Amino acid sequence: MRAFLQIVSPLSPLGGKVFQNLRQVRQVAPNNIYLVQRFTTSPPRLRFVLNSFTKDPLEMTTTTLKGDLLDKVALDAMLRRRMFYTPSFEIYGGVSGLYDYGPPGCALQANIIDVWRKHFVLEEDMLEVDCTALTPHDVLKTSGHVDKFADWMCKDPKNGDIFRADHFVEAILESRLKGDKEARGQKVEEKEEDPKKKKKKSKAQAAVKLDDAVVKEYEEILARIDNYNGEELGELIKKYDLRNPATGVQPTPPMAFNLMFGTSIGPSSNIPGYLRPETAQGQFLNFAKLLDFNTGGMPFASASIGKAYRNEISPRAGLLRVREFLMAEIEHFVDPESHKKHHRFHEVEDVELVLLDRHTQLSGQTTVKKMAIGQAVKDGLVDNETLGYFLARIHLFLKKIGVDQSKIRFRQHMANEMAHYACDCWDAELLTSSGWIECVGCADRSAYDLSVHAKKTGAPLVVREALAEPKVTEQWEVEIEKKKFGPIYKKDGKAIEDALLATSQEELSKLAKELQENGKVVIDVPGVGDGKVEVSKDLLAIEWRKRSVNHREYTPNVIEPSFGIGRILYSLIEHTYWTRGTEGGDEARGVLSVPPIVAPTKVLVVPLSKTKDFAPFLRKVSQKLRSAGISSRIDDSTASIGKRYSRNDELGTPFGITLDFQTIKDGTITLRERDSTSQVRAEEDKVIAAIQSLVDGSKTWTDIEKELPKFEGQELEVR
Repeated sequence: MRAFLQIVSPLSPLGGKVFQNLRQVRQVAPNNIYLVQRFTTSPPRLRFVLNSFTKDPLEMTTTTLKGDLLDKVALDAMLRRRMFYTPSFEIYGGVSGLYDYGPPGCALQANIIDVWRKHFVLEEDMLEVDCTALTPHDVLKTSGHVDKFADWMCKDPKNGDIFRADHFVEAILESRLKGDKEARGQKVEEKEEDPKKKKKKSKAQAAVKLDDAVVKEYEEILARIDNYNGEELGELIKKYDLRNPATGVQPTPPMAFNLMFGTSIGPSSNIPGYLRPETAQGQFLNFAKLLDFNTGGMPFASASIGKAYRNEISPRAGLLRVREFLMAEIEHFVDPESHKKHHRFHEVEDVELVLLDRHTQLSGQTTVKKMAIGQAVKDGLVDNETLGYFLARIHLFLKKIGVDQSKIRFRQHMANEMAHYACDCWDAELLTSSGWIECVGCADRSAYDLSVHAKKTGAPLVVREALAEPKVTEQWEVEIEKKKFGPIYKKDGKAIEDALLATSQEELSKLAKELQENGKVVIDVPGVGDGKVEVSKDLLAIEWRKRSVNHREYTPNVIEPSFGIGRILYSLIEHTYWTRGTEGGDEARGVLSVPPIVAPTKVLVVPLSKTKDFAPFLRKVSQKLRSAGISSRIDDSTASIGKRYSRNDELGTPFGITLDFQTIKDGTITLRERDSTSQVRAEEDKVIAAIQSLVDGSKTWTDIEKELPKFEGQELEVR
């Protein structure tokens, strides 16, 4: 008889059984996690509760779909064994932050993209483009990425280790808080590490009790960690004497590190460039053409799906922080004078979101509030309807693909973490074993990108629309006598002309009076002479004029939802993973309960044995599934039915068709559902029609069980 320990939640199936049997337990908090000991006798006997520790439901970072403790090592091993993804160049030792997707990973990613395209591009009538990843230096210099697209890094002067500064501060403070909990006798959840990964030896954090005030200070810093700049992170490192556990040495002061991969274009390498860090710039540069394609209609949105590249300082957590990844981005162009209203906002205004605003974070808290997006916009918590509309649509998309609704929140960016182009931004964050992970960003980029590219190139990246009624305007206007102006000022003429045309209305009023009284004006022109230039009356006229305007020109504002597909994919796997135990033992089999709409393969087809009698039925069923557009695979190996189903439960295959000897007699087949393992039996066409309705979401398994006869014959074999 062998005992083993397991950590459970009272809300999980095993946890419910534990606390039914432990009559002596008087109070069981559903949000606590309990460590229990049980034995492998048959039936399993639960011995006693060893300990418990409290966690907020949203902080239970390592629970499975069923509420039990997530075995991260087992999950990662399963994903690699089943080739969802694998380290790139592994036989050469690999390169951190680079991964290859295997067949099920590719299929899952493709299905997520397919749902994304239907949910956004088709439903919102967006204009999809596919732009090049190679980007000239001038484009990203103008957009601000060359100067501002950076993270803060610091270096251990003793061993040369490089850290991302905010991650370094975060890790040390969390380690100290963990030591404080241990010193206070509180149970601390350990994050399991992959034994295959080589780890440098480091000194373990001692269990030291901290003052309550220090604990509060650390927690407030962690709540605001994304809002610190490099100088502030350096001050934190010094103030709290944060040292690299591996060497006991304080790192160097943080310095900015640009995250873009540099390259050169052409055989002579005379065109400097970068691999794009986002897909957005191609959409902005094509704005005028897209507007024309859309026959000048506003508002409208473009969309792009493609690879982006970021030279991460310290790639970590598998697919969650990588150097090459797939993005899906939307640029919704809107008239700023419309107050960014959205004509479909009424359709989503009752959708409830879990929100963590910037003011709460700046106060050192992480308390969230759940509210309808309509109310959030009305209260000014979310800036405008279009931003709110896309937050709700993002939420509905994540729900559709199977994200756990108890593990999602929308966090507003604080001032220091805001991208250089954004005036407001919310992240859809998903809770994983690595904590809260940003998977979607939704930013209001105002008119930044179109404005800077238009100014740099002179391209008219504006909307010109006819006014219903002419608008009469009165203003000061400048007229330059260009035939005389050029010969007098020569090479400085353009700079002087630009300075005059850029003069404000208020200043032009003063210059007009000066010109009339003195016959000349003196204007500021940096870079010309001593910065002051005199222009006489015969070269210049400044007059008050009335004009009738029939058209309006404006630069659109942009709302940008940006999706990290790899992060969404991995978070979805964690959210849908659970283990199915076996009776009378401690063996557990992994299951991925991904919804049929995104499942890599929809149906497993298994013959009861390898007899040739099943061959024609296999071909027939397989052909009908293909004709119906349903992905399937055949497993006619010699393994038991249960083993074959178990292998495909790990792959997330939601349905299984079994061909047995009854099939040869009357043409009926069984249909198994992955999560419940229950089965129904009917003719081929009825079963395939049922699968179609399950995959497209028009019916649930409960509906199918009501329509088709239940089948019990193979339950023992399956389990």
